[in-house]
Amino acid sequence: MNLENKKLELDAFRSTRQDVLKQWPTGRDVDFEEAVSYQKRIPAGKRFNGKLAEAVEKGITLIQPRAGVALPQEHIRLLRYLETEGEADLLPTTIDSYTRHNRYEEAEKGIRESRTEGRSLLNGFPAVNHGVAICREVTESVSLPVQVRHGTPDARLLAEITIAGGFTSYEGGGISYNIPYSKNISLERTLLDWQYVDRLMGLYEEAGVSINREPFGPLTGTLVPPCISHSVAILESLLAAEQGVKNLTVGYGQCGNLLQDVAAIRSLKSLTREYLTRFGYGDVTVTTVFHQWMGGFPQDEAKAFGVISWGAAAATLAGATKVIVKTPHEALGVPTMEANAQGLRATKQVTAMLRDQRLQRTPELIGEMEMIAAETRCILDRTLELGEGDWAKGTVRAFQAGIIDIPFAPSRSNAGKALPARDNTGAIRFLDFGALPFDEDIMAFHRDKIEDRAKKEGRAASFQMVIDDVYAIGKGFLVGRPKQNG
Repeated sequence: MNLENKKLELDAFRSTRQDVLKQWPTGRDVDFEEAVSYQKRIPAGKRFNGKLAEAVEKGITLIQPRAGVALPQEHIRLLRYLETEGEADLLPTTIDSYTRHNRYEEAEKGIRESRTEGRSLLNGFPAVNHGVAICREVTESVSLPVQVRHGTPDARLLAEITIAGGFTSYEGGGISYNIPYSKNISLERTLLDWQYVDRLMGLYEEAGVSINREPFGPLTGTLVPPCISHSVAILESLLAAEQGVKNLTVGYGQCGNLLQDVAAIRSLKSLTREYLTRFGYGDVTVTTVFHQWMGGFPQDEAKAFGVISWGAAAATLAGATKVIVKTPHEALGVPTMEANAQGLRATKQVTAMLRDQRLQRTPELIGEMEMIAAETRCILDRTLELGEGDWAKGTVRAFQAGIIDIPFAPSRSNAGKALPARDNTGAIRFLDFGALPFDEDIMAFHRDKIEDRAKKEGRAASFQMVIDDVYAIGKGFLVGRPKQNG
């Protein structure tokens, strides 16, 4: 594989495209010129980019759920319900697990069995199997913009069909949809496959159709320090921008400490803009998405609403452009559409109440932002050095060296040496740095924070803290104290 951060040559892209569209019969229905014409007819109010730009101008935080079922009419019914009863501002189409792994035969079987059973036996919408025409039925059935949310290492055919099908935003990236999701898939392979996806979006951009792209921010969703998710988001932004993407929404998964969460969202936007401008992509628009808590939830619905509302407050006080909403059934399995709508309405209430409020730039907030920025720059600048000026090569080498290390990721490409834990205020710090390229001042900061907690709890800093923290919110706390777990 000849991986480099260079815009794919059009002839090479077209040659690969012939094979991509042959992966499943619905690929033959994709006609790029016709798809461009169709996208241009989509009303402005149903385009993701426009809705996000309007939110930035008005200073509001939009709300968006996750949702997807197997059968088109049931999926349409679900989206309409979330639009009307849930009061959503933006809509998703979450893709099923078979499609995420390009197992279209099994997805087809799931569709047939869902029709027989009269209920969805897939955990999402199999867009590739349904094809362009049915995707257009979905996107035309609602009055809001609709995004593709998935988790697919090789998302090329899914991108072709869904963008031709009228979706105006596409989530994921070659790092964030590989390392946290898969064990044995080559990072080089997914970076190449996502270059194809982003080159496709760049071609739409060149044809006058701007598609929003959103790297997946939360990664494993388990105690991920902001500098790790920031580094991945910025890398995926740089790689996408090289292929011609002009509209990016960078994301972050809630950690739970308000000061750190606000600092994270604000620093993410400024750092992404800094690196894009520095490397020649100053014309790219950047917005932000805040994901409500991605870890374990309380089983009690009332307590779950507390977690949801806290995420809504953090997103709004941080000034995030949008927030991805959880449901009160998170601990119980796939939520009902009613529960999904309840999570949305709870979030809407909080975002509306806090609409004109922002957390002030106190010395503590500024200090947290500066620390996140310093950590992120250490990782990114070392990545660029390893790549000898090439971000794609540097990304692969950085993972090999443990310079980028995502906590609890299953991938063999991930070192798995860096270990996070909460400090005494619930902010996420590093218990073990692994090979992260921090200077002594940064490492001393983290050691002091962890040791401060250890002293107050009367125990040694150890892996037990990590275990306690992973389960804390599900038990009704933020920090996993010994007396809460005994």
